[in-house]
Amino acid sequence: MKTVDKALQRVDRLQQAHPPLAVPYAVVKKYGDDRAGQLAALITYYGFTAVFPLLLLLTTCLGFVLRGNAGAQKAVLNSALADFPIIGNQLTQNIHSLHGTGAAVVIGALGLLYGSLGVTQILQFAMAQVWNIPGVERPGYLARLARGLLLITALAVGLLLSTATAALAGFVAHGPLAFAAGLVGSAVVNTALYLSCFRILTPKEVPLRSLVPGCLIAGPAWTLLQTCGGYLVAHELRHATQVYGFFGTVLGLLSWLYLGAQITMYAAEVNVVRNRKLWPRTLTQPPLSRADRSVLDAIVHQEERRPEQDVETSFTDTPLPERPREGDAH
Repeated sequence: MKTVDKALQRVDRLQQAHPPLAVPYAVVKKYGDDRAGQLAALITYYGFTAVFPLLLLLTTCLGFVLRGNAGAQKAVLNSALADFPIIGNQLTQNIHSLHGTGAAVVIGALGLLYGSLGVTQILQFAMAQVWNIPGVERPGYLARLARGLLLITALAVGLLLSTATAALAGFVAHGPLAFAAGLVGSAVVNTALYLSCFRILTPKEVPLRSLVPGCLIAGPAWTLLQTCGGYLVAHELRHATQVYGFFGTVLGLLSWLYLGAQITMYAAEVNVVRNRKLWPRTLTQPPLSRADRSVLDAIVHQEERRPEQDVETSFTDTPLPERPREGDAH
């Protein structure tokens, strides 16, 4: 054990002395301190509840558009929707039974509203946790609701811009050049979208420039995830059976959403670590570094729920004495 401890201490000294190693470790360490993995799971849940009502609305709208229009039916069947296991197979096999109904619109709209507002609420909670905002300083329900609606608007605008960018790249160029231009354009749009969303979700006292580093990482990472997700659906599940394709798409969608949520949480942690200079963190304790103490202090203070409550913390770097083992002399 002494050999392992000495090796860990050498690694710890090495990473603390070199910021290119210390900063990534500090980000990962704070990600664990904030239990951001659990927050990413909650974001995934609400994202999933928003996606399927969106698909229901989409198929219903297609039912209105395709009714009695053979040309439109053929166009949709020959489009990318035909390769999507949930919608494509249904359109191919049951195009005659696809009709838009008012009930489907209402159910889809209500489900989409529930999932979308749930995503915005948990995102605000996640950012408050990451920035360790005390409970007494967090906004109330109405303020969170207004911020959530603003976030949904920003996401809708970002989706339209991303679609327009891809279409423009395909119009200007063709082949690999169009693909590369589309990726670059999507990365730029996604980075700007992350920056606008982080501005909405992050406390006002944090300047906009402090949100840029995480967004420069998250934008390209999200673009890559979109590309890989599209490749999986288009090439791996294209010829799967309807049942296999459905389950494969559900599992793939959950994994895709969770990876996207993790990208968002890590990007937020990058901003916090850089803004508060929370590095280097220690790999072995004691002693605790200044950054360790700052993070632990912030975690304690974020639990303050009332203005009358005042929480104080203190640290000691002296190790606690080991308990005597049985048989030891007293």
